[in-house]
Amino acid sequence: MTQTTRLAFCLALSGLALTSTRAHAAPEEVQVYMDEMDRRGEFGLDLHSSFVATGEAVVDYPGAQLSRHRLRLTPEFSYGLSDSLELGVYLPLTTFGSDGHLSADGAKMRIKYLAARAPRQRWFWGANFEVGYVSYKLDPNPWHAELKAIAGIKMSRWTLATNANFDFKLAGPASAPATLDIDTKLSYRVSHHTAIGVESYNGIGEFAQLGRFSRNDQSTYVTIDTNVGRWDLNLGLGRGYGANNDGVIIKTVIGVPL
Repeated sequence: MTQTTRLAFCLALSGLALTSTRAHAAPEEVQVYMDEMDRRGEFGLDLHSSFVATGEAVVDYPGAQLSRHRLRLTPEFSYGLSDSLELGVYLPLTTFGSDGHLSADGAKMRIKYLAARAPRQRWFWGANFEVGYVSYKLDPNPWHAELKAIAGIKMSRWTLATNANFDFKLAGPASAPATLDIDTKLSYRVSHHTAIGVESYNGIGEFAQLGRFSRNDQSTYVTIDTNVGRWDLNLGLGRGYGANNDGVIIKTVIGVPL
């Protein structure tokens, strides 16, 4: 067994075994933000998908959509405003329910900032702010916002990135205190075009009650990042735990060349 093969095997085992670390249950976008940015005047398109292969057949509130066997498909269009600012829109937030019914269930807009980096600077940081609307079957509160802090470092073949997500309700009838998520990505580049890694999405909880992991959504994915020609691909196989009713989850992010 080569050193690269052993490393891939260990990362896979650790990713599937981490069971004490919220992405929302199979959301429309399962992604750790890093230092990717459209160039000034450049358009981008990413296609996000997540599919819940196994899980408990329960819903969080009357009228909610069952997440088990649900496929979420979301195009993300982006545009580089400057060397440090990027606009994005997720439109539409599409779901295929377990009954096979297709529906468009909302939209989100975002603006992302990445600080300029000095030559040979390994670390990066920035922020992302987004506002979105979703249908009642995805959330009883239709309007939400999120402020995301972005930080990371690249060392030789290794990349470590983390996001601190502050989520809060803008409008809606249900009580929804502001919450904190901590998402992380650790990857190792096995070749010029391919990296393997682990992504962990950790619900820390409401600000008044931080740290109760078993009461919040958690999920961890083994991932591969690669490209085919000009197409970029992030593929992940994960599992939910804690308060997350999803079992096995498959997610992809496909970067479409424009």
